[in-house]
Amino acid sequence: MMGKQLIPRQRTELINLEEFVPQDHLLRAIDRHLDLTEFRAHLTDFYSQIGRPSVDPELIIRMLIIGYCYGIRSERRLCEEVHLNLAYRWFCHLGIHDRVPDHSTFSKNRHGRFRDSDAFRELFESVLRRCIAENLVSGEGFATDASVIKADVRRQHAVRGVQEIDWGNPDQWTRPVREYLAALTAANPLADPPKSISLTDPGASWTATAGPAFFAYSTNYLVDVKAGIIVDVEPSSTNHGAQAQATRIMIDRVEQRFQLKPQRLIGDTGYGSASMLGWLVKQKGIEPHVPVWDMSARKDGTFAASDFIWDATANEYRCLGGQVLRSQWRTFTNPRSHITKADTILYHSTKQDCQHCSLKPQCCPNTPTRKIARSIHEDARDLARSIMDTPQYQQSRCERKKVEMLFAHLKRIVKLDRLRLRGLSGAHDEFLLAATAQNLRRLAIRLTHAALVGPSLT
Repeated sequence: MMGKQLIPRQRTELINLEEFVPQDHLLRAIDRHLDLTEFRAHLTDFYSQIGRPSVDPELIIRMLIIGYCYGIRSERRLCEEVHLNLAYRWFCHLGIHDRVPDHSTFSKNRHGRFRDSDAFRELFESVLRRCIAENLVSGEGFATDASVIKADVRRQHAVRGVQEIDWGNPDQWTRPVREYLAALTAANPLADPPKSISLTDPGASWTATAGPAFFAYSTNYLVDVKAGIIVDVEPSSTNHGAQAQATRIMIDRVEQRFQLKPQRLIGDTGYGSASMLGWLVKQKGIEPHVPVWDMSARKDGTFAASDFIWDATANEYRCLGGQVLRSQWRTFTNPRSHITKADTILYHSTKQDCQHCSLKPQCCPNTPTRKIARSIHEDARDLARSIMDTPQYQQSRCERKKVEMLFAHLKRIVKLDRLRLRGLSGAHDEFLLAATAQNLRRLAIRLTHAALVGPSLT
């Protein structure tokens, strides 16, 4: 017999949300380990003690976590999903009849007290402290990398970087334009003009990493390799120099705020510049598990700089013909460092030694003498080269994939392949929230799995 079920839609029912959320639901696992007590205390001074109560900031954060965990990029759609989804209501501590905040609440708080108090940074660090307390962060090895995220601008709404731009009435400047001009004024000396500048978001970089060029920002991750926990995140422009500088900022900040300094740093060739390796080895005492960025190899078949023998005691090179290359061949009254603007020292032979040498066609066929530019950080580069031959380096190459996995998750699951907010501060907010959601997922899943499996026998 065919059944028939027609329930009056206006019928009033008593609903317990606890019964509708499965015990193995991701939001249940996250809720067990999400503590917003520090976050609320951090925001206390940014709320008035009198007046009408505001929307609970914890509710806003819980809704944002849902959005970044499930790839809900639109805040309008996020409000609709929380209104309809019982598990989302349960996670946000909303009853079945409680009203969901309007989507405009997010932008008002983001551009106001959240940004003034750097609330998203506090949220990220509170989750990180929980990860450290649960022994998911060892601090022995960090991996760093950057991923390019498209900016929310049109390629056509741009001008050439060398073109003088009339930004119009200062009272009508948008927030990204104000941020860009403030950074431009603070730059001393001014950086080289970019190839193209977006009139909508001038802080975005013009890049062509794959296919046609576009405007973008880079999100830089510093990841502890033990469990793949993100220990810091920093936005930057898309060039290698800015990404290396962002890594320096992150390493210093993690050391200052959490007293964590790695024994080794894992990165790709973009972090193998002489200045970066010198900073890691000499100033921080960190082993660089990074390929050396070496452009000394020659394509014309002549001897490379690596074919010359370095004598550190005598401060000179010796060529294959037994001749000497020095940075200076006479004594100066006032000692000179001979350091160039590129942080190198030029070592050269004498014309008399080279002109009668039988190896000159293979050494310097087009110049009277042979010159070698030696970086002032060459000892750090030599250390990095020696590490590349060790089994530990091969292990580090495997562990670096944990950063790549996080970026794949960021773009495919979190769906952060294009920003919704503009300006460097907008990128800062989105990158921090995304990293917070990734850490919460990793924390919840690993601890839930450990609870089900039980303590390790080892």
